[in-house]
Amino acid sequence: MSITLPKEAEKRCIESIRAFFDAHLETSIGDLKAQLVLDFCLQEICPTVYNRAIADAQAHIAERAADMDGSLFEEEFSYFGK
Repeated sequence: MSITLPKEAEKRCIESIRAFFDAHLETSIGDLKAQLVLDFCLQEICPTVYNRAIADAQAHIAERAADMDGSLFEEEFSYFGK
């Protein structure tokens, strides 16, 4: 699965990459180079972050599902059972 961004988000990312190069590497780059950096990140780095987020979400859901009896279960016929 390829990670893609909406055009507006891609534009903001390119602006952010250019600002990062200016501020931290003291190098100005254009939109084309910033797009190449973004494409590299989306292809090489983002899948790892995405997979970690999915694993965290799965663990959270599994914890919630395991606790359903304790947090959601209602006693039945409690009036006559005592």
